[in-house]
Amino acid sequence: MPVFSVTFRFLALTALWLSLRATAADYQLEPLAEGLQHPWSVAQLPDASFLVTERGGALLHISADGSKQTAIGGVPQTFVAGQGGFFDILLHPQFATNQLVYLSYAKGDSAANGTAIYRARLEGDTLVAGADILWVSDKKNTAQHYGGRLLFLPDNSLLLATGDGFDFREQAQNGSNELGKVLRILDDGSVPADNPFRTTGSERVWTLGHRNPQGLTLDRSTGTVYLHEHGPKGGDEVNVLQAASNYGWPAATHGVDYSGAYVSPFTQLPGMAPPLHYWVPSIAPSGFAWYGGDKFPAWQGKLLVGALVDKEVRLLSLEDGAIVDEAPLFSELGERIRDVREGSDGFVYLLTDAEDGALIRVTPAR
Repeated sequence: MPVFSVTFRFLALTALWLSLRATAADYQLEPLAEGLQHPWSVAQLPDASFLVTERGGALLHISADGSKQTAIGGVPQTFVAGQGGFFDILLHPQFATNQLVYLSYAKGDSAANGTAIYRARLEGDTLVAGADILWVSDKKNTAQHYGGRLLFLPDNSLLLATGDGFDFREQAQNGSNELGKVLRILDDGSVPADNPFRTTGSERVWTLGHRNPQGLTLDRSTGTVYLHEHGPKGGDEVNVLQAASNYGWPAATHGVDYSGAYVSPFTQLPGMAPPLHYWVPSIAPSGFAWYGGDKFPAWQGKLLVGALVDKEVRLLSLEDGAIVDEAPLFSELGERIRDVREGSDGFVYLLTDAEDGALIRVTPAR
């Protein structure tokens, strides 16, 4: 790359950083890397550098200061169409010793595709010994509603949130079908012996009744698992996940169809868990983090939810297990927020969803 191009890029990033810093009262926004093509997920490595997925099928290694981007080799081929492509990237809890990473992605073709998990070992800038450890058993011929978020639980089991495939929403209530579910496996892809539906449905199903989950996070102080998902027209939800629970879709919802017609006349039904929180109209939630770091004491114990429609992050305050307050953050960016994460360093990291997306670090104001 010519020197003048690198210099211009640096100056542009610096100008953006200074302008954002001037608008923030309690934090500052530091763009680390730009030119990312619809980035979807970010994970911070032990050396403070980053792995970032791009929906189009690339996995990037970005240096801690953002100055260097390298494409990771050894990634699987993905089905790129509609909402399909690469999704979440997650490190194994013992990554420091085993170097294992987990990538969720759309696998298949237009006739038969579904969400899959690829596990591999990271060696330098290459994934080696990679293999799929899960591919949703029920394939679809649509390119929408994949879900794709991953989360390790404290027992090292792994959750995958799957979407209902858009045209197959009734299957979200079918315990023998893996669409519209949260699936639980062990870190090698095998099935935990205590999964709730091993004898009555799909053995990997942990919860059911989901539409298009786009966020999973863990309260590290209590072990509470939170999930958020897109409703249709209205009815985006935050749910507290518990094994064997049914979260209602499409039998119960606070949203309506895009035409304005009822999906269901019911917002709540016996035996189905109501949402902890919901939005009408929709905010299109994306990315999810429970903040437990020490860099932002005012955010400790709160939830951070990316909002694609409103181009901001929502800060949700919890009290006795209920959401009691909601405040916007980072709206000065004016960008769709695809991912929001607490880094291992206690800072917050954002990905903006665009052809020219960015990785942004949130630090306390100085």
